[in-house]
Amino acid sequence: MRTRMQGLHLFKKTLLVSALSLSALQVNAAGFQLNSQSATGLGRAFAGDAVIADNASVMARNAAAMALFDKTAVSLGVNFLKTDISISDGVYTGPTAPSGTSSNYDDAGGVSVSPNIHVIFPINDKFAIGANLYSNFGTRTDFDDSFTGSEFGGLTDVKSLNLGLAASYRINQQWSVGAGIDIIYGVGELKRTLDIGVAEITALDADVDGFAVGFNLGAVFELNKNNRFGLSYHYSPELEVEGDVTRNNVTTENDSLYLGLPDMAEFSGYHRITDTKYAVHYSVQWIGWSSFDTLESDATGTVSTYKWKDTMHFSIGGTYYLNETWTLRTGYMYDMSAQDEVTSISVPDSDRQWFSGGFTYHFSESSNVDFGATYLLGKNVSVSESTALSSITGTTHADALLVAVQYSHEF
Repeated sequence: MRTRMQGLHLFKKTLLVSALSLSALQVNAAGFQLNSQSATGLGRAFAGDAVIADNASVMARNAAAMALFDKTAVSLGVNFLKTDISISDGVYTGPTAPSGTSSNYDDAGGVSVSPNIHVIFPINDKFAIGANLYSNFGTRTDFDDSFTGSEFGGLTDVKSLNLGLAASYRINQQWSVGAGIDIIYGVGELKRTLDIGVAEITALDADVDGFAVGFNLGAVFELNKNNRFGLSYHYSPELEVEGDVTRNNVTTENDSLYLGLPDMAEFSGYHRITDTKYAVHYSVQWIGWSSFDTLESDATGTVSTYKWKDTMHFSIGGTYYLNETWTLRTGYMYDMSAQDEVTSISVPDSDRQWFSGGFTYHFSESSNVDFGATYLLGKNVSVSESTALSSITGTTHADALLVAVQYSHEF
């Protein structure tokens, strides 16, 4: 069913536009998911992030956690992402190479920057409201002219901006609930060409953008001051993006593209070990990527078939409250691939491992700065793609380095 209400992850909108017929490129978390809303969370692989509530960025994961604040809280930061994507054992067969030729590539990655700001306003001991602005996805990937098989590579430049509005209500000492809406703007630019020897065809040139609206729900259960649990759900309906799209030298102005985006559910726990300086925390997240089945176009019908599968990620972390000035944290995440039988040279998705660490430096009881870093390690994936005129096989590998810094203050 096609609806103009689009999902909380329209950032994936741009991404899924990135998934146009000859594919764009995604190299972050599995599927199109990218966690970029918090340096604190990045430093623990987002383990427990839907309930820890050590600063205002928690509202991006679970609106109900705003009930844990009794003062106005603000967090602002910036995330940096450097991706490293390689193609080995590549063989391209096409109009300019009918017998096949090497098509390896060393660095199809790029650098992106994602700022964020989150503000929580407690109204009284029952109600709180909040607002945030952050990017769920931002990356630039460019296969230059040295890559043989440009119809399978090319330029991908995608960005998004998410405005979130949320409210929470404390039912009693143990239970709190919350809900929010997300207004998301995404923009994407994709370019692919096909060299047929006597001429170069524009296989794909897309410049698309649009808005989407989704919603989220959450709950928090506090067993006591040292133990609590959080559960959140994000709803993402079918997505529509619009813009001028050229395929095989034929341009359609204001074409509309449709694709289902995944719902997401997350469960988190946090446990401060009694009479120690240690805490452990964890998260389990389900992502309904089976909704990413096909990409539909008003002008051309089914553009591509993906047949992705629902997936999970699991994270565990620890925090060491060293003293009043320093807090140290670390975490590990196993992030399962969303791709199943259909893979892609330009979408090197695989199971990934997150190795994370970070710290907080407290200037005072009310202000601090966070630093977080993650090395994201992917796996080799054997892929094969083809069009009516060409084909390519190879092995893709994608790693990434994520670094973030964040300032938080309570008033």
